[in-house]
Amino acid sequence: MKTPNSPLQEPHRAAANEKAGELGAEETGRYLRHLVLPGVGAEGQSRLKRARVLLVGAGGLGAPAGLYLAAAGVGHLGLVDDDFVDITNLQRQVLFDTADVGRSKVDAARERLRALNPNVNVVGHPVRLGEANVAALIRGYDLVVDGSDNFTTRYLVNDACVLLGVPFISGSVSRFEGQVSCFFPEQGPCYRCLFPSPPAPGAVPDCAEGGVLGVLPGIVGSIQAAEALKWILQAGTSLSGRLLRIDALTMKFTEVAVARDAFCPVCGDRPSIREPGGELSSATGRKEANVSVPEISVKELKRRLDAGDNIVVLDVREPHETKISNIGGVLIPLGELPARMHELDATRETVVYCRSGSRSARAVTFLLDAGFDKVWNLKGGINTWADEIDPGVTRY
Repeated sequence: MKTPNSPLQEPHRAAANEKAGELGAEETGRYLRHLVLPGVGAEGQSRLKRARVLLVGAGGLGAPAGLYLAAAGVGHLGLVDDDFVDITNLQRQVLFDTADVGRSKVDAARERLRALNPNVNVVGHPVRLGEANVAALIRGYDLVVDGSDNFTTRYLVNDACVLLGVPFISGSVSRFEGQVSCFFPEQGPCYRCLFPSPPAPGAVPDCAEGGVLGVLPGIVGSIQAAEALKWILQAGTSLSGRLLRIDALTMKFTEVAVARDAFCPVCGDRPSIREPGGELSSATGRKEANVSVPEISVKELKRRLDAGDNIVVLDVREPHETKISNIGGVLIPLGELPARMHELDATRETVVYCRSGSRSARAVTFLLDAGFDKVWNLKGGINTWADEIDPGVTRY
């Protein structure tokens, strides 16, 4: 499928922005390798200068995408992210350096992108994208590059873009694998056509729990940037209707064909979603939510352990995680729990923990269904233990 026409090619819009797209002497030198490139030239570079692109997420994917879009001369970049730079980000989020730890990602990213190319107008939105603000954030932009790291945001971006008629480029990474696709309203499928329903909460580990090869977001984010530039320039063949999958371990790139779903609740023939989040993260209207499970605080667990109470502490993380940080207990990874449940005594009080409390909540639900009635989830997991009980335990 050829890259669909972007609004930037509409005559009335081009005329209105003609002066804004003029290149100065410094820009002519800066973009010389574009100006001599067939298919770009001065006209294409002017289109890039007039373009308005919103980056959702300034993390692993937003970092390379933002750097390449700014370097290419995209005239207006918006950044949406409410997070702060953590030292664990530096393994892959190349927008930041050690001195940025603790800073707002939006502020640090804006400073870095402006230093790379002062001709680019970088606008920061240091907020969390949600149902209440997603339409307002996206409205006014020509294109969205979605580098978010959670399913709620991905579905919100999809719904808002379809309803507003704004194309977006989606990317995601997990461990050694990544994927990219383009979604152009009224010209192909949307994200819900590809993934009608999200996985259950906690079923897919995030980067903090599952890890990610540091270079992988660079590959995926760069492909997102390439697709964005192609869309602006009206060049080449887009990934609309195709999901590109990258396996960094085998270095194989494969494609999955994606067709528009006539029954899609947002872009189908009879859509039921009229506003972003109307059926958040699900084609059936089910909202993502944490299952309510019995919980115990880290302070209460510490008090009871110090008192000598007969409590089993169950760690459902993976073995390699115990080498990062550990508070002891029986180790049975979540995936092995059904087969090894017999190793636990249902008559004893059991407190289950993981990194942050998500996997352990699923383990508690499973054990309760299996007949355990004295089981609790450690609220906040080992990271909260590190914060409130023992700072010598490594957070990750």
